[in-house]
Amino acid sequence: MQVTFVLTIVVGAPLVAALSLGVRLPDWGSRAAFAVRVGAVVWFVTAVATYAYARRYREPAEGADDGRESD
Repeated sequence: MQVTFVLTIVVGAPLVAALSLGVRLPDWGSRAAFAVRVGAVVWFVTAVATYAYARRYREPAEGADDGRESD
């Protein structure tokens, strides 16, 4: 969970800032709404990617059946 939070901040903040350059945002309300909309997508993508990475590369717990047959 901490990795997801940190990655979202590190990747998301510059991405939201870069994407906002091409959009007309006349007041603070529209800026906040834009940041929330784009930030939600960034958070979701980061969370799914982090989960997939952790699921693929985590080590099995000791004594857990990893599906291999023992000789």
